[in-house]
Amino acid sequence: MTTLTLYDLADPHARLAETHDATDIADRLAPLGIRFERWQAGVVLDHDASDADVIAAYRADIDRLMAAGGYRSCDVIRLLPDNAERATLRTKFLDEHIHDEDEVRFFVEGSGVFYIRGPDAVYALECTRDDLIAVPEGTRHWFDMGPAPRFTAIRLFAEPDGWVARFTGDPIARGIPLYGGVA
Repeated sequence: MTTLTLYDLADPHARLAETHDATDIADRLAPLGIRFERWQAGVVLDHDASDADVIAAYRADIDRLMAAGGYRSCDVIRLLPDNAERATLRTKFLDEHIHDEDEVRFFVEGSGVFYIRGPDAVYALECTRDDLIAVPEGTRHWFDMGPAPRFTAIRLFAEPDGWVARFTGDPIARGIPLYGGVA
């Protein structure tokens, strides 16, 4: 279930609010420039579905998003609990960072948490199947897929090179509870 939890910047383990309501989530994220929408991930993917299979299954949604947002390419990120590199991949984006372009993901299965630093709180958005999130360029955030990742997301890019993470060096991410436990 999609969940937005707000954590106090001064006391990172203190929860300020929590909601599961999609409209409330979108309304709370909008002032930060974060786009959140609930879509329909209508295709059940085979366990061994390739990236090309995922893109083909969601081609109409991808084309609509690309046209609306001016995106020029897409890819698929899919991680399952049996991935031998899961621990390394998890730690890769656990520190606060920014990108030089929007980060857009449409979750077609599974879940993961985007942590977005706002002016007064950290917004932890657990994205699940059917969630579309667009984090504007320059927004301080991090992502946690948990210790046993299970998700497939379609990512859209204006320029894939612009999506490279630039880490802020701020230790804030280490003070907020992780998704599903320790790294």
